[in-house]
Amino acid sequence: MTNRTITPKASSSLGLLNKDSTRATFIQAVTFGIVLFTLWYVFANAAANLDRLGMSFGFDFLSVTAGFNISWSLIPYDPSMTYWRVFLVGALNTLVLSFAVIIVGTLIGTVVGIMRLSHNPLVSQLARWYVEVVRNVPLLIQIIFWFTIIFSTLPAPRQSYHFFDWAFLNNRGLYLPTASMSVSGWWVALFVVVAVLSLWQLSRWSKNVKRETGKHPQASYLALAIWAIAVVIAYGVMSQWLNWSIPALKGFNFSGGAFLPASFGAAFVAMTVYRSAAIAETVRAGMQSIDKGQHEAAFTIGFSRFQTLRLILIPQAVRAIIPPMTNSWLAATKDSSLAVAIGFPELVSVFMQTSINQTGRAIEIISMVMGFYIIISLLMSYLLNRYNERVQYKAG
Repeated sequence: MTNRTITPKASSSLGLLNKDSTRATFIQAVTFGIVLFTLWYVFANAAANLDRLGMSFGFDFLSVTAGFNISWSLIPYDPSMTYWRVFLVGALNTLVLSFAVIIVGTLIGTVVGIMRLSHNPLVSQLARWYVEVVRNVPLLIQIIFWFTIIFSTLPAPRQSYHFFDWAFLNNRGLYLPTASMSVSGWWVALFVVVAVLSLWQLSRWSKNVKRETGKHPQASYLALAIWAIAVVIAYGVMSQWLNWSIPALKGFNFSGGAFLPASFGAAFVAMTVYRSAAIAETVRAGMQSIDKGQHEAAFTIGFSRFQTLRLILIPQAVRAIIPPMTNSWLAATKDSSLAVAIGFPELVSVFMQTSINQTGRAIEIISMVMGFYIIISLLMSYLLNRYNERVQYKAG
């Protein structure tokens, strides 16, 4: 029978591994190494298979002329531009659609979520059925429904619905007036920044005075009036260099102004309606997480329902709403890829389909598209998590 002795060096090593922080660092390092090895193996295997098939791997194709047209773009584009420009067009179209859905869907979802808590049975039941019906129909079916049943059946351009002869809606899309400046756009940006900052400073000063004195400062009304007059005068001066482009029917279509295709409208409406239903449930759950004593206390001190919502309930419910709301916003960004079904030129449509068919660079293109969605999702998660940290209760 032999006695095993543990050397001081081995004993210290075991002691380090017994520490939670050291063990966690060791596990993270091993996991990170496994992930790196897996990625290296996947790319090495793909490169070997491509080499065996006589195909090259690289992103040099991005500088090659694309040679195809894109139906709608927010930035200048023509077929003589490169695949890199195609990627930018698709990415920008995706972001515009996603952010429009997030903003409008959040507003509608918040209203519907509050309606679900209404004491009026008709209002609450209407909101409930809106959520139940919309949420249980697949988004892809809703997108196709809005495109084929609603937007495709609108009148032709010559019979367009018009709004004061400034905006026109038909089966091709929505035509809107646009404004351009004969001077540098930096002056417009400076005007907007100064107006917003001055209004923010005025609001901040008013709140500080009210917090210290308990009364709303009378001078704030005069300051707000001066701010409004200054903005109107500045706008009047800048309007001398403002030029409007109004859509006008020429031949079989409109020219001038801005154009939103019917595919954008169908995708926007379908995604907004679908996402607002999920957000409504998030808002309802967040509002119900607040103790009923808060409602009773607000009514006791004479708050109206609107004041109770604005000053008592919503500020507290935000703490419970933000985490699940993050998931809804991320899903809205990724759901934009379903617009490919109705021909909207988002990233998947113009880059993962047309570009792959022409270049054959499937691995590179799919990697770029995946990287785009990952970066946008991580950035959005980071910003919302930071905001969530700010609104949470802090001890001490």
